[in-house]
Amino acid sequence: MSRIPITMHAVIIEEAGRVAVKEVPIPIIEPFEILVQVHAVAQNPTDWKHVYNIAHKQTIVGCDFSGVVVEVGASVEGPFEIGDRVAGFVQGSHWKDRGAFAEYVKTDWDLVWAVPSETTHEEAAAMSLALWTAVQGMYHPTRLNLVEPPEKVQTPEWIFIYGGSTSVGQYAIQLAKISGYKVVTVASPHNYELVKSLGADLVFDYHDKDAVKKIKEATEDSIHHALDTHAQGGSQMFTIATLAPGPGGMTCILPVDEAAQKYRPDINVIYTLLYTVLGREFSFRGKTFARSEEDKAHMVAFLPKLTELVRDGKIRSNKLKLWEGGLDAIGDGLAYMKAGKISGQKIVYKVIA
Repeated sequence: MSRIPITMHAVIIEEAGRVAVKEVPIPIIEPFEILVQVHAVAQNPTDWKHVYNIAHKQTIVGCDFSGVVVEVGASVEGPFEIGDRVAGFVQGSHWKDRGAFAEYVKTDWDLVWAVPSETTHEEAAAMSLALWTAVQGMYHPTRLNLVEPPEKVQTPEWIFIYGGSTSVGQYAIQLAKISGYKVVTVASPHNYELVKSLGADLVFDYHDKDAVKKIKEATEDSIHHALDTHAQGGSQMFTIATLAPGPGGMTCILPVDEAAQKYRPDINVIYTLLYTVLGREFSFRGKTFARSEEDKAHMVAFLPKLTELVRDGKIRSNKLKLWEGGLDAIGDGLAYMKAGKISGQKIVYKVIA
């Protein structure tokens, strides 16, 4: 392993809507952290939203990464050593010394997963924030509390997933099937075959004004679990309407729409925000969130399972759209995603060619 340099290149927010690749100091790790040389990164909607709408200036952009461990903190007790292939996510666009869109990233040692040798760094980078969000929203005891792999639900039950072709939705479908659930979802017609290939039992067009009626008829009005991977533009009201009379649960990846909750007070509607697994206090959308050891502990316990599921071919990554140009091209990729030009794919970049 080559010597760690003093500085690195990273994608920095200069002002709202504008990023630049700058030379910044290499992150200094805490005793419980590891330093990862980044080989590939993946792009998420939260990245462009932070750059264009929130814009914490001079912070490093990006959440999802995959790479190789190059430094291990003095208090690290885990299995990872220098040279190991790992992937994970951090809260990008929030810190000046921590973000994925860089040549190096620091992270807690227990918040990465071991990347199997058969999995590329590009694939691994695409399997953190979105996949972990599905895990948290579906399996955490305070969210939907579904049966978690390797266990299976004893009697197959329906789960409705709004946005089956979204990145989170694709992973949610796969996880639900692994756990033995029956999946009904909505997507655009051109993504029907994609979601069916991932395991969806039924798929409907969310533009269809009779979609909710058709879903309830097809499932005999027996849905008690739902995950809204879009959580805006009326999707929460749509999702909650698919559920049978309560009790029932619905998890959203954005703040809860009060109108939806008032419409169905018999349903427990929960907002899930993946940053809580990082185990530290943080701010988001003007609100401060306290550290949650419970949320972190749940994810830490799941990550070894993720390695096994990927290795055994039970979970596959989103279809990748490799964006050429590395870190220098990320500004264009963010604008492309903001314009709504990506569907059913995950934009990834090679940081090390």
